Amino acid sequence: MSIHLVGGGWADDYDGEVYVDFLAEVAVRASASGRALPRVAVLLVSDGDGNAPDRAAQYREQLLRVALVEPVVTSVAEGELFTSAVLTDVDGLLIGGGLTPAYLDGVAPIVEEIRMLVADGLPYLGFSAGAAIAADTALIGGWMIGEIPVCAESASEDLEDVTVAQGLGLVDLAIDVHAAQWGTLTRLVAATEAGLVDGGIAIDEFTVLIVGDDSLRVVGTGSVWQVNQHDDGVLVSTLGA
Repeated sequence: MSIHLVGGGWADDYDGEVYVDFLAEVAVRASASGRALPRVAVLLVSDGDGNAPDRAAQYREQLLRVALVEPVVTSVAEGELFTSAVLTDVDGLLIGGGLTPAYLDGVAPIVEEIRMLVADGLPYLGFSAGAAIAADTALIGGWMIGEIPVCAESASEDLEDVTVAQGLGLVDLAIDVHAAQWGTLTRLVAATEAGLVDGGIAIDEFTVLIVGDDSLRVVGTGSVWQVNQHDDGVLVSTLGA
């Protein structure tokens, strides 16, 4: 089973290409347990704008557009916490998009359970914030290092200083998202050069990086940007879809 990291991106008519492999793995796990209809836990954190039911419906509709599954959606308000019950009797886990620090706070009580389940073969898909927090060292936001802007303030996740924190520990790469669309690649480059992270990846919208046991694969319409420390500074390259 794999870890699927989606760089975000939403459209009502999207065919769901980035979910196809994830849901295929979910079906395999469900079949192994004798379940005919795979169950996917979907964890969402609301920012208090009153649109939580609409967002839940959007995720359900997108998954069902790709495969016949049972999305089990749990939404909590910013500042609230998920409990172990959300992980009970499911064949896959999807953590959605929104304010990245709020998602990291929300899953704090169940981090160890998520790690154990994924290590046991539970397919994981992180969408935007859910991708960013999957890292061992998670890049959760910010737009300045010192007094120098390193990306647009609109991509700050409500943080001023570029901030890293302990993430879920599912992958050993720092992850940024909405790379080409929000210009967040520069944040990852600056964080790497400043030594806040040891390099990482920035994922475009409508693009997924699939991390297997011994492989990396890109699916979708964009690119995954690799950022590595180098003797002369920072090296940037791409993995094309």
